[in-house]
Parts: sequence; structure tokens; C-alpha cells
Amino acid sequence: MSDFKLWYLAPAAGWSQGLPLGNGRIGAVVMAAPHREVWSTSEVTYWSGQADPELLPGSGKAALEEMRQHFFAGDYETGDSLAKQHLQPKKRNFGTNLGLCEVVIEFADQASQSGEAGAFQRELDLSSAVAGAVAKGNGTTLYREVFATHADDLVASRIWSEAPGEVSFTLRLEGGSESFKVVASNNTTLEFKGQATEKVHSNGACGVWAQGSVKVVITGGTIQSGDGRLTVAGADEAIIYFAVSTDYRRTGEDWKTESTAIIKQALDKGYARLKEDHIADYSQQYGKVNIRLGASDKASLPTDQRIQLLAQGGTEDPQLFALFLQYGRYLTIAGSRGDSPLPLHLQGIWNDGEACRMGWSCDYHLDVNTQMNYYPTEVTNLGDSHLPLMRYVEDLAQAGRSTARNLYGSEGWVAHVFSNVWGFTLPGWETSWGLNVTGGLWIATHLIEHYEYSQDRVFLETQAYPVLKEAAAFYLDYMTVHPKYGWLVTGPSNSPENSFYPSDSREGGQQLSMGSTMDQILVRELFEFCLKSATLLDRDVELQRKLEEAIAILPPLQIGKKGQLQEWLEDYEEAQPEHRHLSHLFALYPASQITPDRTLELSAAVRVTLENRMVQDELEDVEFTAALFGLGFARLHDGEKAYKHISHLIGGLCFDNLFTYSKSGIAGAESNIFVIDGNFGGTAVIAEMLLQSHADEIHLLPALPEAWSTGEVSGLRAKGNAEVDIVWESGQLTEAVVRTFTPGTVTVRWGDQRTTFQAERGGRYRLNTRLEVL
Repeated sequence: MSDFKLWYLAPAAGWSQGLPLGNGRIGAVVMAAPHREVWSTSEVTYWSGQADPELLPGSGKAALEEMRQHFFAGDYETGDSLAKQHLQPKKRNFGTNLGLCEVVIEFADQASQSGEAGAFQRELDLSSAVAGAVAKGNGTTLYREVFATHADDLVASRIWSEAPGEVSFTLRLEGGSESFKVVASNNTTLEFKGQATEKVHSNGACGVWAQGSVKVVITGGTIQSGDGRLTVAGADEAIIYFAVSTDYRRTGEDWKTESTAIIKQALDKGYARLKEDHIADYSQQYGKVNIRLGASDKASLPTDQRIQLLAQGGTEDPQLFALFLQYGRYLTIAGSRGDSPLPLHLQGIWNDGEACRMGWSCDYHLDVNTQMNYYPTEVTNLGDSHLPLMRYVEDLAQAGRSTARNLYGSEGWVAHVFSNVWGFTLPGWETSWGLNVTGGLWIATHLIEHYEYSQDRVFLETQAYPVLKEAAAFYLDYMTVHPKYGWLVTGPSNSPENSFYPSDSREGGQQLSMGSTMDQILVRELFEFCLKSATLLDRDVELQRKLEEAIAILPPLQIGKKGQLQEWLEDYEEAQPEHRHLSHLFALYPASQITPDRTLELSAAVRVTLENRMVQDELEDVEFTAALFGLGFARLHDGEKAYKHISHLIGGLCFDNLFTYSKSGIAGAESNIFVIDGNFGGTAVIAEMLLQSHADEIHLLPALPEAWSTGEVSGLRAKGNAEVDIVWESGQLTEAVVRTFTPGTVTVRWGDQRTTFQAERGGRYRLNTRLEVL
């Protein structure tokens, strides 16, 4: 059995056991059983809601000044009341991404009845992005495979048997909305259409329209349509094609016939070539990284059993962590390709419908979730998958100009706690969690990240700098000088999504304040990058002067009375010390304002913050918090604690299909609910344990745990436009290779050893255990 397959002997009993496929736009979770197979399909632009009318100009700076005076004076209740009056919009047609439909395939009895052990097996091969199932019964074996191809923009499946005439099934579609309609256009094709409507996040009457087709092609046997379904009897083989298009950002009527044209092209190409092209296209991305974290006697067990054993305290399965990293890379490729129309949302591009039915939404949360979706993208050598997010941030910046102008009376652009596909940039409809004035800036720091890894001067000049320069214009105009400290601060704003006691009485918990630590960290990142970029590009001299003056009076990071990194400008007591968010640790990861070598006291304070949160009996134990713990300890070079938290994430916060989840009861979750950020956050943890490059050096094996004492990894990316291969044995570096694509000075570190050399474009540098360049 391959180390990089998810496989099971039990049928998929539901969505959380299904196996995900995706082509960067269309998603499908395949729930395979001996007698039945269901594809839960989704499409990333299939959103309810609409673009609501632009906010009318409000009181702007006058209202801000009034509420700020109350916050500065310690009158939090009045300040909060004014914020609710001026900065708390009503919920309108925000919308949500909805599931599209289910493709239901029911097989005839002769291929499904069996009492013998091992008569059914299903799998997802990460090396080919193909899901498969084998069902044995009554002397026959039925084989199934399905994949979502980016190369040809559809989902394709093949069903066949060892013996002729054994393929018999019915196929039907079940829609997710009232408007969903299916018709058989002929004996081999079902056509469907529907509108993404719901009444939790919008008025039930607005949303994207979708139209698509399902085509079945058989060899031998018969096929006929009736009662909205296709029936195949006695075939030797059946091929199924599924395609869909939407009217999102489309004018005219071309989108309505697009899926028919896509399927016709697939028919002309033929299934074998379609699969070959799919694997070739996918492998170009997946094959960039290889990883081995040691031998495992559990690699021969089904994936669900390996997860259970890890949850029970098993520690001898290092390759399960390698599988988890490659699964995270697989999900990135499946969910976000260079030409995807939208980036990954709360559930990637997949959708079990749970978030859509709650107060949550399958949207773009901008206070960690969407960001975490892309935490591992660059380091795991999938920079092209980052591009949909870059384009989304550009759109967000354009939409956020009116919010900056009409809400705050300021220049530039701003967005808050979440957004959608309709250009929503206002605060959320409760200031307690919705007034996060740096949510848009947080997601925009991914432009910085992409540039630091790629060193793409054109990207910097045409995308990153223009967007970030305009963000800087907002904060320069919006921020104010604290009358007590003389620091330039944001506010009123919150520290996502935590609350505090403004006095020692521990009464009257508050969310809003001036100059929360998270805001100040992000503004510093922004101002320093814009200053550096403007200097490099030799432009905007006046802006450079303003940035230099502003940076000089930004608040410093502070250590509180408990030895912790302060989360707010004042050393407030946390009202929820068990809270799931750790936003202010952005200074440690993904930023580099705190590093163990350069900022010893702040690093110690971060450790106190992490450990104080960990010991809370009521800790809000969710997927992204486990990842944040792992990332924090990895950056502190504590491999054993990082390993503890990534183990908990995989063993304690993953469904059988390795999708991560948020626990029932936390933040309004009505059940253990799939949230994909844990998959990506966990992938980033593993990568950070093996390679870090944020502190102006390529640090090899900075947080290697004993459990991974021998292994190798190739193809990880380092900032500065380099790739790195590492081999180690018994905890000791054996060899490393650094490939450089941009010339410059490179420093490589392992343990306390460092070596520095001048790298050439296209250079390849092999280093031994003493970091000598061979």
C-alpha cells in the first residue's frame, strides 16, 4: 500500500467519511459503498446573496473622534455604545457558498452483496488525485474510479468489471435548493439548473445561477432515461462526465451552454487521454515535494485505524504526518489553482451544508481562517495556488474604498472581519466580533508573503505595492495619537475575537479598545513593507517620509504582569482565558517581529501566552487553535511541543477522511463541523518544523521532534526564491541541497552552525553535516 493513499475497508457512512476531489473550481466529496456511490458536488462561485447598495456617508471622523475620547478616558461602555450606533451595519444579503447537488449512483444487487471480509475497499491516491473503490460479491468484482480534472474542467468516472455485462446502475441528481430542476435531454444525458438561494444569510431570492450536464457513455448493455434518472443495464463499462457553469460575473448567455461544450470536448478526447492529461497536469504541482519521516509498521493499516491509534497515544507512525502534509498539499491543488475564479473559503471548495444552516457562513473569514488556508502554500512549493487569493485581495481593496470613505471619512481601503464574493467590506453586524479594523490588512499580508518567496518584481510593482500602498494610505489617515502615550494607534477595534476586563473588578467584559496588539503588529508589517518597496521601486518620496514618521511612533510589543505578551495596549485581564483565538501571536508566526534569537524576552512572553492558554480546563479546542499552538512552538524551536499539538490535531480533531473540524458547542457550532483551515494550518506546522526562512536565513530542521529522528524532504521553498532538500539521520543533519533562483547572499543554519555564501541564479549548493558547501 502506498504511503500516500487514504484508504478504508469500511464504506463511507456519510460526508465526513467521503473522499474529496477538486479541480480548483468544482469540488466533489465521494461517498462510496458497495451498493451505492454519492458525489456531493460544489462549485466555488455558487453563492447566494448579492451586492447590496453602497453605504451612505456617515459621520466619519467626527463620530470616530467622539467615541475615541470615551475609550481614552476609560469609558468603555459609552464608547462601545457609540461604536454600535455608527459602526454596526444591519445584516442584508451577505450570502454563503452553497452545495450544488448530489450525484447518486445505485448499483444492482449482484455487484454489492457479500458477507466476506475485505470485500470492499475505497481509496484516494494523492499521487494521482484519483479516488477509487472495489466491490466484490457473488463471484464478480466491480471497479470504480473518479477524478476532477483541472486540465479539462469536469469530473469524470469509470465503472467496469472483470466479467462482461456486470455493470448495472441507476444515476440521478438531488439538488440543494427549491429551484433545482433536472431533465433528461436524451437517453444518455441529464441536464440540470438551479439558483443558489437560502434564507439564513440572504432573503431567499438572490444568488448565482448554475447550469450543467451529466453524460453517461457505455460499452455493451443498454441505457435509458426515465423519471429524471438514467438506467444502465448489463454494460461492460460505463463512463460518467459531470460539468457545470455559473453566471457569476458573466454577461450574456454563453455560460448556459458551456458545460455541454466541455463534455463534448471530453468525449472527443476519450476517457483514457482525459485521465492521462489530468494526472500530468496535477503531478506538475504535487510532484514538487517529497517527504519521508521514517518507517512505520502502521502504514499497512487503513487510514481511519491509524487516526484512532494516534488518538490513543500511539507514537510509532511518523509517515502519518507525512501523509497529512501531502494531503494538505493535495487539498491546496484540488481547491486553488492559478486560474481559479475564487480562493479557498471556510470549507475550501467543498461544502457539507452545515455552516450554511447556522449563523456561520461558508465565506471568507478574515481573522485567521482564510489566512490559514494559505499558510503552507508558499513553503510547500505551491505558489501558483496562491494567485486566486492575490486577485481576491485586489477586488477587496477596490470594494473597500467606499467603506473607508463612507464609514471612516478616510482615504485608501479597509475591510473587516469577513467578506464574500459580492465585495462586502463593512464591519460584521455585531461590534463585539465584527469591528476588526485590520481584517482586510491581515489577508493583504499574503501579497507580502508571495513576493518574499517569489521575488517577482513585476508582481510587486503591479499588484502587491499598489494594493498595500492604498491600505497604508487608509491607516495613515485613520489612526490617531494616543494622548497618554504619544503612540499612533488604531481604534476602536477588537482583538479577534477575544474580550477583556477593563478593571480589576472583573466585571463588564469588553471587546473594543484602542490600539489592540494585533492591529499594531499588522500596521507595522504594512508600513515597513511599503517603505521598503517604495525605496526599492524608487517612488513615492513623500509617502516614504510619512511612513518613517509613523513607524517611529507605533506602539512597541509589551509584556504583561503575568509575563505574557500583551494582547491589548493596556495590560487588561482576559475575560475568556480559554479563548480559541491567538491573533496577537501573529508577531511570532507568520511575521518575524518575535524570534528566539533576536527577541529573547518577547519569545519568553509568547511561550507564557501559549502555556497559559493550554492549561485552561475550558480551552476552546478547535482545529485552528491546535494549528496555532503547533506553529507557535515550531517558531520557538520546541519540536516536542509542536509535535504534541500536531498529533492532537490529527488524532483528535480530524474526521475519518482527515478533514479537520471545530468542536460542537464552540462559537455556535451545532455539531462537530468541518472547517478546512486546520488541514492547512497543520500542514504549515509540519513544514515549519522542518524548514524556516523568516529570519533572514534558511534554518534547517529548527523544530525536529524525536519521533521524526530520521527522514528526508525535498522541494520545500524558502524566502528569497530558493528550494531546499534535507536529509537527516538519528536527529543529525546528513546533507542539504539549496537551489537558488534569484542571486544574492544566502545564510544556511542548522542548530548553532551557520554558513553564508553568495548564490547565483540557477545555482545548486550541496552542504554536508558541517554546512560546508561541497
